[in-house]
Amino acid sequence: MGRIPPRPPENTTDKAEQILNGAMQEFLARGYAGTSMDRVSAAAGVSKATVYSYFQDKEGLFSALIQNLAQERLLSGYVPFQEPEIFLRELAGFLLNRMMSDRQYLTFVRLIIGESNRFPELAQTFVRNLAKPGVDRLCQYFQQHPELNLPDPEAIAHIFIGSIVYYSLNQELMHGKHVMPLERDRLIDGLMYLILKPNSDRQPFNSQ
Repeated sequence: MGRIPPRPPENTTDKAEQILNGAMQEFLARGYAGTSMDRVSAAAGVSKATVYSYFQDKEGLFSALIQNLAQERLLSGYVPFQEPEIFLRELAGFLLNRMMSDRQYLTFVRLIIGESNRFPELAQTFVRNLAKPGVDRLCQYFQQHPELNLPDPEAIAHIFIGSIVYYSLNQELMHGKHVMPLERDRLIDGLMYLILKPNSDRQPFNSQ
């Protein structure tokens, strides 16, 4: 009798993605408190033991979901052009496209905001993995372009990212586009003006 060939190893990346997709479905439908690992395993079509083999607990699973969301939907996909006028305009458009066209992302943000009072550590995980990396990377870019003569690169990075986040949430999540509509090109033009306008009159920043 011939030897039975060994079973090929399971694709762990696909299995983890399967679990994360099931988790997203449950968290969005039931909230953080209402989601259990049993429900996640059922939604993902795997055993609960399999879920625990990838993720230690529900908080770890939720954190992994946030990290996955950050990498796939917000932090990847754009290249830091050397010219600030090109890079900043492209970055603003990229972030607005990602944030405003992805209904799942907006619903997930609503979930985070709704649960932030009871589970502040989850909100902090969201900020740590999505907001902070974006601000840090943009601040670094500003620091690498001293010709912009920005008085406080970190603060300007907060203002740039924060304006886009506020616009996206206000226009879409809060349905503000029906109350205070603003074309996104005007928002981008405004940000470009604030950062790229002739800055020969700017004085070096002194916080003392």
